[in-house]
Amino acid sequence: MPNDQPTSFIDRTLTNLRQAWSGLSDSTRHMLSGLPRPDLPDEDLERVRQQMENCLTVRADEVSARARAADLGRMYLALEPAGQLRFLKLLAENYGIDRAAVDTAIDGVKAAKDDEARAKAEAILRRALEPRWRRLLKRFTTLPEGVKFLVDMRVVMLEHARTEPAIKALSDDLREMLSAWFDVGLLELTQITWESPAAILEKLIAYEAVHEIRSWEDLKNRLDSDRRCFAYFHPAMPHEPLIFVEVALVPEMAANVHDILDASAPMGDVAAATTAIFYSISNAQKGLVGISFGNFLIKRVVELLEHDVPNLKKFATLSPIPGFGKWSAQALDSDAFELTNAERKALAPLVDGESDGERLKAALGRPDWYKDEQLAAALKMPVSRMAAQYLHGERRPDGKAKDPVAHFHLSNGARMERLNWLGDTSKKGLAQAHGMMINYLYRVSDIESNSGAYSSSGKIAVSSSVKPLLRD
Repeated sequence: MPNDQPTSFIDRTLTNLRQAWSGLSDSTRHMLSGLPRPDLPDEDLERVRQQMENCLTVRADEVSARARAADLGRMYLALEPAGQLRFLKLLAENYGIDRAAVDTAIDGVKAAKDDEARAKAEAILRRALEPRWRRLLKRFTTLPEGVKFLVDMRVVMLEHARTEPAIKALSDDLREMLSAWFDVGLLELTQITWESPAAILEKLIAYEAVHEIRSWEDLKNRLDSDRRCFAYFHPAMPHEPLIFVEVALVPEMAANVHDILDASAPMGDVAAATTAIFYSISNAQKGLVGISFGNFLIKRVVELLEHDVPNLKKFATLSPIPGFGKWSAQALDSDAFELTNAERKALAPLVDGESDGERLKAALGRPDWYKDEQLAAALKMPVSRMAAQYLHGERRPDGKAKDPVAHFHLSNGARMERLNWLGDTSKKGLAQAHGMMINYLYRVSDIESNSGAYSSSGKIAVSSSVKPLLRD
């Protein structure tokens, strides 16, 4: 696929927004010739501030409110990154909570003499606690693609949240708003097939975050009869997948992602399939970071597959281990991992190094080390043990798994089922995990108990094949 594929359709989306909102604007002729300059200098910033005030103070009718919101939205869409930052700082720093109003409202609650007066005072306090930017942002939801506009605006907020406290507060509040709007009960789970609209298929290619879709032929293979793809959609964004999962229906638990992705391989027999492999789960909307859909997605897909393909007995993932490469490099630098005598003996004639860490670093640092059968055989056990130690033993401050993919599946009730040596020897797979992959098993009868134990105490369910790798 061309490298500019995601950019091209995003650009088309923005163009469509500008055109749609031009028709709604109450000052279209002015806007076409008077949009702010891309970097939003001070004199243009004042015009934007006035438009924000116009959006908040409109009292006439819904048409006028939509028109003013369209004008403001088109101003934002005309900006380059530096101008977008100035726009968001203006919004965040000047349209938050009116603290004086809150103090007055609190005094009113304290002064209330009876239940009726207190109820009225509390209502006033609730309104005072709502940032003004909420009312302004809600204006966009009445516009075509307005919710998508806010989701994309939050992407920019997230880019600046670390260095701009006011924008972080704005981003966090927008996340709360989006969480309510994107409640899972409002979402629609849809199977995506080769017959789905081309615009949806194009977005699958652009949004795939785990295993790049390299061509239309590659995509067609992933949507063939022995494959399934499901996505969540929201009514306000009917043409935008929120999150999607790709599934392979196979005779046994898969250990190698290249076999699943091989477009030249013969089509599998669905009637002979016993296992559903979830091999890619991609969040499609960066602006919805912090809003979880994945746990509901997997459970719903399992239910659908159990109904549609009754011969399936196992539901498992073939998952990457994205944090392993970085963690192992640090562990080897500090010589924090110790080889067994047998492992040390196997590596000794193949690589130089005074310590175990130096030997392993030297071996894994060789170009195409995995193609050297003798070296790969010597590395299999120590690297597998390191991966098991990382996944099971390395924890966040809250006691949960450090690896984000592990945390996701363990939270959803899966267990660590099997580590797969050289499961992904792509450039990305080697860089992030020395080619290691893992199967997480979703046993329907154990999902709730596994999830509860992990959530409450950080206990990780582990299979009998993984347990020996955790022993010293």
